[in-house]
Formats: sequence, structure tokens, C-alpha cells
Amino acid sequence: MRTALVIGTGLIGTSVALALQGRGVQVHLADHDLDRARTAAALGAGTDEEPSGRVDLAVVAVPPAHVATTLAEAIRAGRARGYLDVASVKGGPRRELEALGCDLTGYIGTHPMAGRERSGPLAGTADLFEGRPWVLTPTGETDTEVLNLALELVALCRAVPVVMDADAHDRAVALVSHTPQLVSSMVAARLQDADETAVRLCGQGIRDVTRIAASDPRMWLDILSANPGPVAEILSAVAADLDETVRALRALEKGDEEGREGGAAGIEDVLRRGNAGRSRVPGKHGAAPASYETVTVLIGDQPGELARIFADAGRAGVNIEDVRIEHATGQQAGLIQLMVEPRAVSTLAAELKERGWALRQ
Repeated sequence: MRTALVIGTGLIGTSVALALQGRGVQVHLADHDLDRARTAAALGAGTDEEPSGRVDLAVVAVPPAHVATTLAEAIRAGRARGYLDVASVKGGPRRELEALGCDLTGYIGTHPMAGRERSGPLAGTADLFEGRPWVLTPTGETDTEVLNLALELVALCRAVPVVMDADAHDRAVALVSHTPQLVSSMVAARLQDADETAVRLCGQGIRDVTRIAASDPRMWLDILSANPGPVAEILSAVAADLDETVRALRALEKGDEEGREGGAAGIEDVLRRGNAGRSRVPGKHGAAPASYETVTVLIGDQPGELARIFADAGRAGVNIEDVRIEHATGQQAGLIQLMVEPRAVSTLAAELKERGWALRQ
């Protein structure tokens, strides 16, 4: 691949363009909003000038509702040797293209499983896709050359290719991406009118649950509108669990022994099923999740503190597997949780104590 055309210069399109441009591909940028294309070009994502001829690959990075029409226009104009989109739903756009009478041999639907709470070209980064799954949905009519171009794109973005059926992909992302967004937003919505005293008690748990609730509502409306059926099915199952949990809590509230026992059993059931589901989420490098121990350290909010604690862990010969930071409300300090292999806990704790860090239980 020597040349590419990226149509749509939001977060994903700009990130694709930055990755390709950084690996020697000449990228041309197009967007209905010319200012966004110019911004992406100024960031080094390519040129906003029209290509002089047909490019090797056209990447359509527009909202799901506009994928089919944008692809159809590009295919009919013969703008590239191959075409793909990066929308978060796959079955609908393909059926729309079929209905438009497009030749689909030169097209493949794809979806990089990466993103951020921010949107627009300024949020784009060349390393957004590194190590992340990138779904490819070829069919029996997909041209081999186009599949190879898509695989080359994934490799240049340093992502991990995953081949799936389009409708199976849509059911999967409804579970692992679209429903979590709605549930996160629903929990965060409870905070809107909450008493200020309650909000000041927010800790890491509520931050974890509501992190993605900061995402752009307009973007998510586009995504959810393109995949409503599978999301509704999963939310219906979640609603059934919620109803059962509410009944169990009401039973606990009543106070009689039989009610408490039944209520406790209902709560325990959903918590244990949650444990079982969480244990299936892939861990480091996509392997089965490992059990790490946590070393918690008080850390000041001064420049260089994070670098210093990581350097001290490195001197101890300990690899930090994961990290969380919980900020103390109203204070210039917080707690950093360092997740490490169980056998490394004593070594790391001793080294950090020796270097003056204050450990917490």
C-alpha cells in the first residue's frame, strides 16, 4: 500500500491517517467539514488535497448512518482499488450497499475495537490501535486483494486482526461495547441531581463505572441507532436481573428471617454470576486474566511523582502489571494502586518503604 484516502477525519479516521502517514503511506484526507480535514492535515495526518488518481485503499470513517451512501459514492467514482469502513456496526451498512446495487467485491467491512471519550481530529493518535482487536468481516465475494489490503492496514496500525461474520460482530459489540455505554450513562445520570455531599464521596468505583459516560451523546446516538435490536435484547436481560435484584433488596428490607434469607440468596446469585462473567474478560496480552496483588501508596500531586514511583519499582526489578489512581477529594494527594504478581509484593513494598513512600493497607 502506497496511497490511501481517508474519508472522515474524526477520532478514528485521523488516527488511521496518522498511523499510515507515519509508516510511509501517502494519505489524502476528505471530510464534509473542510476545517476538520485541514486540522487533521496540520497534525501530520496527510494532505487535504484531492489525489491525482486512484489510491490503493479508501477508508470510510463516517457515522454508521452515512457509511453506505459515502461508500457507494466512492465506489461508483472508482476512487480506490479497495474500500473499507471502520463503523462500529457491520450488518446494516452492508445490506444498505447491496440495496444500492453496489459491486461489493472490492469492499470489506471492518471495525477497530479502540476509542476514547474525546472525539474529533484533535483527539487522534497514531498509536490508538496498537495491540487492540480489529474486526474484519469478509464474505465469499470479497476480493482477495481487498482482504490483503485490509490486513496490511491492520498491520500498519499495529492492531490484531479478528475475522467475524458481520451480524455476529453486531451482537458481540452490543454486549461488550454498546450496552456498557448505556448502563454507564444511566448510573452517571443518577449523579446529575444528587446532593453535593453525596457527590463529594465519589471514589474509584463510581469513576470506573461512569468513565465512558463522558462520551459524545451525538456519536453514540448514531451508533445505537444502527444496532438497536441486539442492544435492546441485552438490556432486556439486564432489566430482568435488575427486577430480581430489587425484589431481593426489598426482601432484605422487610426484616423477617425468611425474607432476609431469600433476599441474601438473590443478591449472592447476581454477585457470583458477575464474578464468573468478569473472570472471562481477557487479561494481559489477551490471555486468561491473572490474579494480581495490589500495593497501595500515598502519592503527592506534584510533577514527576508518577515517574519516580515507576522508576523505584523498576529498581526493585518489579513489573507493574496495571495501575489505578484514586484522587483524594479536596487534597493535593491521592492513592496509587500498583498491581503486581503476588510473589513481587514483598519486594516492591520493601523497596518503596526504603525510598520513603508511605504505603497503605
